[in-house]
Formats: sequence, C-alpha cells, structure tokens
Amino acid sequence: MEVMRTPIRFLPLALIFAATVSCTAQKTDRTAQNEAQKKAPVQVPMENGMARAYFASGCFWCLEAVYESVKGVKEAHSGYAGGHTENPTYESSNTGKTGHAEAVEVIYDPKAVSFATLVDVFFGSHVITQVNGQGPDHGSQYRSIAFFQDEEQKKVIDEKIAALNKDLAPKEVAAEVLPFEKFWMAEGYHQDYEKNNPENPYVQNVSIPRLKKFQEKFQQLLKAGSAH
Repeated sequence: MEVMRTPIRFLPLALIFAATVSCTAQKTDRTAQNEAQKKAPVQVPMENGMARAYFASGCFWCLEAVYESVKGVKEAHSGYAGGHTENPTYESSNTGKTGHAEAVEVIYDPKAVSFATLVDVFFGSHVITQVNGQGPDHGSQYRSIAFFQDEEQKKVIDEKIAALNKDLAPKEVAAEVLPFEKFWMAEGYHQDYEKNNPENPYVQNVSIPRLKKFQEKFQQLLKAGSAH
C-alpha cells in the first residue's frame, strides 16, 4: 500500500487547522505534558542482549531510517509516544489532540553502541531548534522528544542539551525530555516505509535528503553498505 504524506503534509490546510486550535485545547496539552514530566519512567527490560531506546523528531519514516543505518542498531520501529490517549493511530495522532508524537523504538546492542551515542544521533539528525515540527511537518505530533528510562539516561540527555545550548545561545534546543511510559506500534504499512517506498515523493524530497545529511555528518557510525 503506497501512502503519500499529502494531504496531511505540505498543505496550507494543515497549517490553518493548527492555527485555529482553541486556547483551551492548548492549555490541556500543556497540562498533560507537565503531568507526564512528573511521572516515574518505565524501564524496558533487556531481551536477548538487546536494549530499547525511544526518540521523536518529526516524521517517523525519516527517523527510523536514520537509526537503522547506525552500527549496533538491530532494528527501529515507527510508532507513537508521549501522549495521553490509549491506542493512538496515524489518523488520530495527526489531529494533534492525542498528545502523541511520531516516535521510533530503537532496538540496539549496548555492547556495540551506547545510549549516549544514540542521543548524539538524535540531536545530530534533525533541526534541534525547530519547535513543534521538523522541516515541512508542523504540529505537536511532530515535536522532538528524548525519552529516558532512568536517571542515568536523563543525565546523559540533559548534559547534551546543556552543551548544545551554550553553542546555540540565544537560541536553545527545542526537544522535550520526558520519562518513557509506553510505545504504541504504528500501523504495518509505516514500518520500513522509506526502504519499501523509495519512489514516494515525500521520501524522495524529505526523508532521503535528511538521511543523507545525517550520514555525511556521522560516517563513523554507519553500518557497512548503509550509506545512500
């Protein structure tokens, strides 16, 4: 099933909708985010020597492809995280009312790649100052989030942000830092979307350029033969 990100992506209608969201809805989202920050993180147990990490930064097709090109990463899945509703879907998350962001689950070997390196990949593969969006994709469902499962991971993320903010001043990193709660797997057709749909216009014009830009910047982290 070929899916193009339009009409959800690129159309002025999406921007108009975002601009007309009520103040009440915005306050509800902020309240939910504030409450989420207070929760204890959920730790995902190791399985067959593999750990899991979770990140969001714009289109999950793009971010999934980025992480799957990194040495030590077994696989990455597209899904939803960071929200306040059960069983989010692509359609419901794109309303911006579920609180969820398009996110990825990164399954990795901690003996081959560290969580700190995955955080470097996260910050090094998107525009870190863009609020509620990435590239042409706008809305809270495309916001950047680094999820932590314990205080050690939170410290890694916080220290990286502090270092980046020194270089960015007076701008600052836009990513939220949230305790991980739950990852909801996206619909099957979203998995490996970039790989399975190389001729899709969005993939051609947004996903692949973003992947190439990351790979040129972090050649030392790439799996053999993964460069575009």
